[in-house]
Amino acid sequence: MTLTDTARRRPLITLLVVCQSTIGLIFGGIGLFLPLIRTDLGLSFTEAGTLAAASNLTYALMQVPSGYLADRFTPRRLFLIGLLGLNVLSALFAVLDTYPLLLIDQALAGFFRALVFTPGMLLMTRLFPPGRRATAMGLYVVGGFSSNVLLSAVGPLGWRLLFLLFSGFGLLALALYRFLAGPAPRREPGDPVRFADLPGLIRQRIIQLTGVIQFTRLAVAQGFTFWLPTYLVVDRGQSLATAGLVAALASAISAPVNYLGGYLSDRINRPLLVIGGSLTVLTAGLTLLTYVPGMLGVLGVVALISMAIQVYFGPLFALPLQVLGSSGAGLISGFGNFCANLGSFAFVYALGAVKDATGSFRAGFLSLAALCVVALIATRLTRPLLRRAG
Repeated sequence: MTLTDTARRRPLITLLVVCQSTIGLIFGGIGLFLPLIRTDLGLSFTEAGTLAAASNLTYALMQVPSGYLADRFTPRRLFLIGLLGLNVLSALFAVLDTYPLLLIDQALAGFFRALVFTPGMLLMTRLFPPGRRATAMGLYVVGGFSSNVLLSAVGPLGWRLLFLLFSGFGLLALALYRFLAGPAPRREPGDPVRFADLPGLIRQRIIQLTGVIQFTRLAVAQGFTFWLPTYLVVDRGQSLATAGLVAALASAISAPVNYLGGYLSDRINRPLLVIGGSLTVLTAGLTLLTYVPGMLGVLGVVALISMAIQVYFGPLFALPLQVLGSSGAGLISGFGNFCANLGSFAFVYALGAVKDATGSFRAGFLSLAALCVVALIATRLTRPLLRRAG
């Protein structure tokens, strides 16, 4: 890749990151403002959890179709359609005032969000050399954490106004990307991917093992991020402003280390070390979270979890492609993210239900720690597969 090519691609890389950040808007905003939304609508913890669960369910169910369509056609069209729908629904979320309508809005948002994620990740990887695939994937999701920082920092503006402002910004970024990207490229030559290929892919051991790790990845990331502000307000007695600052701190830590995880994996060519190290840190942090005394202890544990919570994103998505090759990358990545969102759907809902049943978030966070141990075992089992592929 020449210097001229790199300079030409930098604005597109930046805009992809900015556009992708709108994905975290509705979900991150709901997590931060959940105490206020619950009060406004009179929701139980279980009902509040379904707002995120509805989005995650449709998002998860659309992952494989989205990956298939991205392989079959050019991913850019799906990316643009998804962003448009997502930001329009974000604006609608700001003006709806009943739980059933908000639930429908979230279910539709999950559908359009699925059209953004895998196609956008394919667009990002094509802007980088093949040897920097994990770096590209890690950089792609930095924007999602950056949006959480901004949400937390400007929280006093109120959640309804904030959703309107972010949806307007997202539509502006979408229009700018469409203008700079130019005409849509033709689909790369080769045999078109088929849905009939999916059963064969699922039988691949590397797909099964990384599916377990993906399930854990987003169960932990979304379960922790979504319920952290509520945990701080309800179980730790903190104000919403304090909870917002802690959420901003967590996102500020997660954003850069997410990119660094992909960069490090590409640099040393040891993705399993990055994945296994991250899961070990998460096991320890989630186990300690509800036991440490005082807010200083909580801040330390939150910082520890935030450093590891998504640092292995890029290496994990790149791992099956390293073993199986990049043919059908959309379908492979779509299935991996389908597994991830099943985990998110299950545990975002479960943590709210456990809180209602036990009066505490402790059992929920400990179950996430146990899930990390299962993912560590799956990581260990992938080692011989990667060795044979190398």
